[in-house]
Amino acid sequence: SGAPDPTAGASVDDENCWHLDEEQVQEQVKLFLSQGGYHGSGKQLNLLFSKVREMLKMRDSNGARMLTLITEQFMGDPRLALWRQQGTTMTDKYRQLWDELGALWMCIVLNPHYKPEQKGFWLRQLRRWNSVDVCPLEDGNHGSELTNLTNALPQGPPGNPDSLTRPHRTVFTRAIEACDLHWQDPHLQHIITEDHYIHYCYHDNLDSSLFDPRGWPLWHEHVPTACARVDALRSHGFPKEALRLAIAIVNTLRRQQQKQMDFFRTHKKELLHKGTTSVTNLEGWVGHPLDPIGTLISTLMESWRNSEEGAATLRDFSGPLGAGRRMERPVLQTQRFLEEGESLVSLAVETALIGLGQQRVMPDGLYAQEKVCRNEEQLLAKLQEIDLDDTLVKIFRKQAAFLLEAGPYSGLGEILYRESVPMHTFAKYLFTSLLPHDVELTYNIALRAMRLPVLESTAPSADLSRPHHIVSVMPNRLPRWFTLSHIETQQCELASTMLTAAKGDARKLETVLESIQKNIHSSSHIFKLAQDAFKIATLMDSLPDITLLKVSLELGLQVMRMTLSTLNWRRREMVRWLVTCATEAGVFALDSIMQSWFTLFTPTEATSVVASTVMSNSTIVRLHLDSHQQENLANSARTLALQCAMKDPQNCALSALTLCEKDHIAFETAYQIVLDAASTGMNYTQLFTIARYMEHRGYPMRAYKLATLAMTHLNLSYNQDTHPAINDVLWACALSHSLGKNELASVIPLVVKSVKCATVLSDILRRCTLTTPGIVSLHSRRNSGKLMPLDKAPLRQLLDATIGAYINTTHSRLTHISPRHYSEFIEFLSKARETFLMAHDGHIQFTQFIDNLKQIYKGKKKLMMLVRERFG
Repeated sequence: SGAPDPTAGASVDDENCWHLDEEQVQEQVKLFLSQGGYHGSGKQLNLLFSKVREMLKMRDSNGARMLTLITEQFMGDPRLALWRQQGTTMTDKYRQLWDELGALWMCIVLNPHYKPEQKGFWLRQLRRWNSVDVCPLEDGNHGSELTNLTNALPQGPPGNPDSLTRPHRTVFTRAIEACDLHWQDPHLQHIITEDHYIHYCYHDNLDSSLFDPRGWPLWHEHVPTACARVDALRSHGFPKEALRLAIAIVNTLRRQQQKQMDFFRTHKKELLHKGTTSVTNLEGWVGHPLDPIGTLISTLMESWRNSEEGAATLRDFSGPLGAGRRMERPVLQTQRFLEEGESLVSLAVETALIGLGQQRVMPDGLYAQEKVCRNEEQLLAKLQEIDLDDTLVKIFRKQAAFLLEAGPYSGLGEILYRESVPMHTFAKYLFTSLLPHDVELTYNIALRAMRLPVLESTAPSADLSRPHHIVSVMPNRLPRWFTLSHIETQQCELASTMLTAAKGDARKLETVLESIQKNIHSSSHIFKLAQDAFKIATLMDSLPDITLLKVSLELGLQVMRMTLSTLNWRRREMVRWLVTCATEAGVFALDSIMQSWFTLFTPTEATSVVASTVMSNSTIVRLHLDSHQQENLANSARTLALQCAMKDPQNCALSALTLCEKDHIAFETAYQIVLDAASTGMNYTQLFTIARYMEHRGYPMRAYKLATLAMTHLNLSYNQDTHPAINDVLWACALSHSLGKNELASVIPLVVKSVKCATVLSDILRRCTLTTPGIVSLHSRRNSGKLMPLDKAPLRQLLDATIGAYINTTHSRLTHISPRHYSEFIEFLSKARETFLMAHDGHIQFTQFIDNLKQIYKGKKKLMMLVRERFG
């Protein structure tokens, strides 16, 4: 009698405390950490964190103990010291695990039902970990320049940035700071414990900080801290309390937004005139270590899914969230927390829009900046799961209008800090969501979001003639934007979305074009937009959209101007594309780019790509040109070609001659340009190429003139017997020979002066003695048929030069000859003998030459023995 019931289990108020196998937890964490994120170890560690959250929800006191064991293993990871030594950063996945660790400790110390001695124990533990020098810092790279923000006052002026200290903020700092927070505030207790905590006599009460005009309670606290309380309530199994506080925070955000807008409207003139403001958010809510906006949305959506209202709404929703079945056990009836027409979904949507639209400074460090992008994408993904009904569209429109009007408080307001996080990704989402419902508002949002002032060379001062002011809160701060290429890509995506939507609307296309030209600074992104516009304008199933085609061409021209004097590996592709675009736009566009070629193209591009394409048959066919239009375009192309040849004769003269072939005067002009440039600006390769072209076109005398000019630039030394210009020299001599004795006589002195290579000279000499000069002259007159004598000019001069070259080359070779080259040298002397014997006293000359060699080089006994064997 009186004994307890052995089957009754624990009392409802007792703490759950299950057995925890500490050794197993430690070994598991150690193993997963040693695998360095491979083999799914990151996933396993996340499961352990989820297990901790589950234990907290069940109010199992082992939750904190398990987290302590996990943290000890994390702190003992040998890679921390190694990374600190090497100055390298940890991987993103590993960083996210540390973030979750910090957030879980925040939840634990914010447990509303903790005992003070527990809190003291956790605080000592956290301070111990915090003091270890390898403890990871909060922003991933270095200490943030923010002061203690967990308990911060509402943001005021930032003061002098140089005087800001850079405290050592680790992943545990926020949890340490949260140990100072308590739950005893009577207003807070009323909010989280009472369903009907409403101030009915609000209008008679002057204290507006506790209730909004409708009488609903407000909770004024540093937003991330207030949201951390919500997360703690959820985590410790208090969903009702979490929801009540979340709704009070959302109401506070909305109230604050209205007040900020009223303030800006009142002081708008003065703020725009000064171009500066004392308002700034050094700490943004999106990408924040505590993820305040994500916490609010998750709390609201979770409660909605579990509520009766949610179950009823689920049957109406056909979107991704619509499961269409009633929940078994609704957690609480939420309508008593909300105004007429409001729902938890509408509150969640509005919270997301307020958070994403907040103007906030780009944080320092790669990790923190990537986190901003990642968190924004996560929040947008949550929004995209929700189908927009009429109520939600109203909220979208209301918030979009707020964001445009809220001045410095909004990332889409009129006053923008140079270092503000850009709004491109968010604006693209708003644009696609709102476009079917309010076109003007949609475009206003997207056009305002196109700004990227961090790329402006200096933040301009206030100018009342300009609608959008860019101000710098911290003029001395030069931020390093590690995610800039991603940001520019998002800006480009937003512009492309607008161009696509504006097809067919000339006014809107003009506005979007102006915005692109003003705000996008990367040539590759403008080129991508030009290509996008071209594709949209020329879709196969319809006639080209002329306005959009003009936009495409205008952007293409801007790219040409931007990349004209800078190196860009895609430049050739860009030039070809622009000509295609101009061709599609018509004759006027083609003519226009040729008239202003010097602002768009290099002379080589203008002649080899632009003018050549314009003159091609395919262009004539493509544009259905009549003969008059063809002639006009051809005239423009020829004028361009001559201008390019004047500016850069080396690279454009040949193209100019080719393009001017059908117009006698233009062709003569081009030829004269070549002659003028031959003495100064052109090398022998270019001149020989043009000379061969002239011969091919049937101008042998002009070819000859250019060949002689080329010869004056040439210098072939004795050992250059494989020089690429040898063929040109042989061709030039053959051309002179074919024109007649006088031309050959004129060219031989040039050859003798320019060519010192014996084998080349002997080859020319041999060819000149085989046939009569001018055998087929210019007018097809046959010569007498006599071969030219070797003992008279001009061949005598060539023969003497060839013999001289052999003598000089022989001496040069013998200076550094090795035995393995002896046989080759004997063959060389045999060829020399053939040339010597062409002279009437050649036999005597050669014998004397050999005797000289034997005397001078008698020390080379083996070689001289070979010489005697062959030549006596």
